[in-house]
Amino acid sequence: MSERQAPISFEFFPPNTPVGSEKLKTVVKDLSVVSPEFFSVTYGAGGATREKTLATVQDIATLGYEAAPHLSCVGSTREGIAEILQTYRAQGIRRLVALRGDLPSGTAVAGEFRYASELVSFVRETQGEDWHIEVAAYPEYHPQQRYAARDLQHFADKMKAGANAAITQFFFNPDAYFHFVDEVRKLGVTAPIVPGIMPIHNYARIAQFAQRDGIEIPRWVALKMEGFMDDAAAVRAFGLDVVTRLCERLLAGGAPGIHFYTLNQSALSLEVCRRLGR
Repeated sequence: MSERQAPISFEFFPPNTPVGSEKLKTVVKDLSVVSPEFFSVTYGAGGATREKTLATVQDIATLGYEAAPHLSCVGSTREGIAEILQTYRAQGIRRLVALRGDLPSGTAVAGEFRYASELVSFVRETQGEDWHIEVAAYPEYHPQQRYAARDLQHFADKMKAGANAAITQFFFNPDAYFHFVDEVRKLGVTAPIVPGIMPIHNYARIAQFAQRDGIEIPRWVALKMEGFMDDAAAVRAFGLDVVTRLCERLLAGGAPGIHFYTLNQSALSLEVCRRLGR
């Protein structure tokens, strides 16, 4: 890696219990040793975890670190989004991960926003340049999009609406990332596109996520993992090797940083960072 190390960031989901919240504070402190640029916090379908997201963001900020709440817009009103932004503004939060999001199960009304690009435009129109806005990117294309070209254009629209950077969905194929970056550069996107990486805590769970979201797990990785059966130590060791090599290739190829999906755990992300020389 170069003298100026690429930024690292980490993602959490809001804990459901006071015990989980206290545990997450410890995880934040553990991960702080690698000097992350920020910690992001997810936001449930239709804002299902709104209050928990706010509480988690406040906890992180109180510990002295930059926090970036996710904010999804589908099913929301302009007034409701403005209220949420005002709440974060009052807490000194100026970083945001702007997403379209999913409607809660059984809900049919999309609200006043259809796409993340509309949310980004709304923030810029009403809040100016006060916010640093990240958006989502899908190197293997959005699972609900049939046409790659259309997905690329939707992404370009988000960036042109005023996003500062993008964070990708997790993936295991670095060629997909590099190809995606090349393609959106042709559409005029110049902002950083940070790869999202998920350490392999539990292979069965990761495989479920991948199948749901259309993410390719290389066949050789899947076969090796399945061969380990219930050997947790072997899964951990092999998973660390796979993810470390992925990060090394991404950084060597010019990726502007790494964003780790932690599943609220620190050990594997920290070990990958150590192997990367952090």
